Amino acid sequence: MNIKRRLFEELKNHLSKKEISLIVGPRQVGKTTLMNELASHLKEKGEKTLFLNLDYDSDKKAFSSQTEFINRVELEIGKKGYVFIDEIQRKENAGLFLKGIYDRGLPYKLIVSGSGSLELKEKIHESLAGRKIMFELNPVDFIEFVNFKTDYKYEDRINNFFDIEKERTKMYLEEYLNFGGYPRVILETEEKEKNKAMEDIFRSCIEKDLLSLLKIDRPEAFTNIIRLLSSQQGQILNYSKLESHIGLKFVALKKYLWYAERIFIIKEVFPYFTNKQTEITKSPIVYFNDLGLKNFSSDLMGRLNSHEQLGFVFQNFILNILNDHMKGSAGTINFWRTISGSEVDFVINRGKDIIPVEAKYSDIRKPEIEKSLMSFIGRYKPKKALIINLSLRAEKKIGETTVKFLPYYDIGKEL
Repeated sequence: MNIKRRLFEELKNHLSKKEISLIVGPRQVGKTTLMNELASHLKEKGEKTLFLNLDYDSDKKAFSSQTEFINRVELEIGKKGYVFIDEIQRKENAGLFLKGIYDRGLPYKLIVSGSGSLELKEKIHESLAGRKIMFELNPVDFIEFVNFKTDYKYEDRINNFFDIEKERTKMYLEEYLNFGGYPRVILETEEKEKNKAMEDIFRSCIEKDLLSLLKIDRPEAFTNIIRLLSSQQGQILNYSKLESHIGLKFVALKKYLWYAERIFIIKEVFPYFTNKQTEITKSPIVYFNDLGLKNFSSDLMGRLNSHEQLGFVFQNFILNILNDHMKGSAGTINFWRTISGSEVDFVINRGKDIIPVEAKYSDIRKPEIEKSLMSFIGRYKPKKALIINLSLRAEKKIGETTVKFLPYYDIGKEL
């Protein structure tokens, strides 16, 4: 059984639009599967489709020139239809190539996928400005994961399932926090096989993106950076320590971190501040796009057992949910720390509107607010603050601020 992705409906709705549908995301999160499902949907409606994959030599010939491409499309599907192009990052000057096709006004809808290296390799956004809508496919999220695990029995009432089946929900959460959301890992049933799948996924990122396409000169240094970052439990990034551990100079280290973010391995979260004298202002905290990859890199995949270990991964989990809900907005997600030691996990920053967010991996019984969050509320007086936990729903008023205690699966209702 395939894992249903919520992005499918968005892409399906965009099939009628003339702009290129550009699907980006990490390797092996299911972009090709999603495109095949879209192609099958179109075929069932009697539409003509062509699927080209730049990993295949037989398909590469069609990309030798724009004229060759158009001739191939006309031969296969005639005067009208849908053209799927997979692994577009393997085409030199892909943005300009697609721009030239699009600007001819041909009766073909293009649905294109590319890995993170597409972003690094060329300025595709500039080439396709006004000609594409970008869709980001990430690892399977928790709701998609639980729907799959429960055979889609509760798909239309999943929040009711979470509220009623608390033990099963917690069991699924612990599994997800340990193994993450890569489809190949989810589909394996044995822990040993899950680790093998993740090893292959990580190696694929190194070999196909960083070595083959980006030509990095020290892949072992990149791997060591990822391993060191995965072991840092919510620590502010210390560039000097990383430099000494890895043996890279600052400029090279920053470049490798930039690569890691662009191929969807890590996410840097920067501090929120208004007072440079009392608040941390510069270095980020690093989180991971997939929890399983984070745990694999620190040799803990499937072996998270302490409350502290689960607590930090839960914090990463909450950030990923927040990022998903913030897509398409101009807002940012930051963290807040003072020199004296007060801290808030995340600050959703929408200009004048800010929302502090605390992530607590616990079944909170009473709506109590810790000193650090109280300090932030006292300083910034936000209209709302969120304390995300495993089960408690409650509200508490602190001056003009409404502090809401929410189960993690209710975050979407507040954003």
